Amino acid sequence: MIECDHIRNFCIIAHIDHGKSTLADRLLEATATVNPRLMKDQLLDDMELERARGITIKARAVAMQYAQRGELFELNLIDTPGHVDFQYEVSRSLACCEGAMLLVDAFQGVEAQSVASAYAAMEHDLRILPVINKIDLKHARVDEVAEEMEQSLGIDPSEIIKVSAKTGVGVPELLQAICTRIPAPQGDPHGALQAMVFDSHYDEFRGAITYVRLMNGRVTRGQKIRFLGGGTTHEVLEVGQFAPHKRPCHELQAGQVGYLVCNIKSLDMVHIGDTVSVPGEGAAPALTGYQPPQRMVYCGLYPSDGQDFSELREALEKLSINDPSFDFQPETSDALGFGFRCGFLGLLHMEIIQQRLEQEANIDLVQTAPNVTYQVTTRQGEELEIHRPQEVPDAGDIVEFRQPLVRVNFVLPSENIGTLMKLCQDRRGVHRATEYISPTRAMLRYDLPLAEVIYDLHDKLKSATRGYVTMDYELIGYFPADLVRLDILVNGTRVDALSIICEKADADRRGRAITRKLKSEIDRHMFEVAVQAAIGSRVIARETVPAMRKNVTAKCYGGDITRKRKLWAKQREGKKRMKSIGRVDIPQKAFMAVLDTGNDKK
Repeated sequence: MIECDHIRNFCIIAHIDHGKSTLADRLLEATATVNPRLMKDQLLDDMELERARGITIKARAVAMQYAQRGELFELNLIDTPGHVDFQYEVSRSLACCEGAMLLVDAFQGVEAQSVASAYAAMEHDLRILPVINKIDLKHARVDEVAEEMEQSLGIDPSEIIKVSAKTGVGVPELLQAICTRIPAPQGDPHGALQAMVFDSHYDEFRGAITYVRLMNGRVTRGQKIRFLGGGTTHEVLEVGQFAPHKRPCHELQAGQVGYLVCNIKSLDMVHIGDTVSVPGEGAAPALTGYQPPQRMVYCGLYPSDGQDFSELREALEKLSINDPSFDFQPETSDALGFGFRCGFLGLLHMEIIQQRLEQEANIDLVQTAPNVTYQVTTRQGEELEIHRPQEVPDAGDIVEFRQPLVRVNFVLPSENIGTLMKLCQDRRGVHRATEYISPTRAMLRYDLPLAEVIYDLHDKLKSATRGYVTMDYELIGYFPADLVRLDILVNGTRVDALSIICEKADADRRGRAITRKLKSEIDRHMFEVAVQAAIGSRVIARETVPAMRKNVTAKCYGGDITRKRKLWAKQREGKKRMKSIGRVDIPQKAFMAVLDTGNDKK
């Protein structure tokens, strides 16, 4: 068993596509953790969706053995996602480590997420190991990037390690720095068992597999443990480490990272951030755990076939056990039937969850337009959280309507500052600060409504700056705004799944844009379909989907005109009857059409 002072727990934090997973591959090779015959690119990204998209979605842990100057070290690495939507995965990883490897691209330099991840590591009092990656690139700016790191993050350039995750250059020096510069964990192997649950995974045959970082004590196979938060006691059937696949061992001690199998079949018994200890009076105190995740985006998920409702609920429960940032609750819709209201950290997180449901559970889904959470104060003194437009009370009952604001950090070339400021101004942004991190690059800070950020701001910025801008945001609170609920009526019936919340001054434009969009998305029927936008009882926009026309006089050749008139009159009466009882089919793409109109200023 390796002593505590020879254990190093660290994670890799960086902006997206700066080479975290590739560097993890080189560390696995250099420590001979994986057989060369089994080695493949981005080994730790084992989800099919991760490999298809080329991004890391879930944090991965792996234990490596490394010998330095005759001493054997155990290096516990946690590879983390780089996208802002999965920042909660990063925060959970930071709580289990003593050090963080801050990776920066030698060409792209310091990006918005690099700054956010570095500050998060500093808040957890982690020792930061700065690394510049991709030094083998023809256009690498190693010295300039080192200056950027010094200016924006206060990092001493002499401490920076220069590596190439692609070729392996600098990896031996990096391993030595991990052993010498990252502190050992401060735990007592002989004390009472105290472990933090930082992740979990549900296995169909073995139940919930709990990922833990031991702070104190030790845990062995056959031992009784207790989840202090959940209040349940279980027997440990298997204990092990990740290398990178599960490798059973006899015990885990303070400072180590591993997993526990306890034959837990109920999904609600394992909670991320819970503390594992021993039952009885000898239990260790509970750890602080994690801050609850701030869900930014909500949307409705409905099975296209109503009979799949129970299968969808089971699939959502399995996903939620290892992704506590995802939340769901049942809801009903007049248009779509029974489904679930789901909360996500962002649009990419929402898209990933939907794809996992469709791939892993084989369920065809209908998704409503996403919206953010609002707050309302009513005349009765109630404070309401609005997760969907249907929950907005009547305008006469609202005293104050508040929307979420986020502080956004943009990192971009100096020549694109004017373009960025124009885009932010159009989205009701308030400029807070401008900092120059190099002669050619700047960081701008804006306060923006969250609803304006999550939909298409990132895409618009990428287009306007030729892909050179990056952004990171955090919620700063809820502030008053003049908002209204915009209802969409199809054939005189309000479709609750199409309702949105928007600025009152922008409601007329949004209503006209949505009705025009829906007119093109809704198929023609045998009767006219009226598409209207309304605020309360006031209709502010209307478009009409024309009826499909059948030539009922095609077989009439000549003769009295009255015969044709009778057929036309009969057709009109039939269409009136159909219109009164006819059902309008609304396609899936129509529910997302409201997003395409959010920032259409025409």
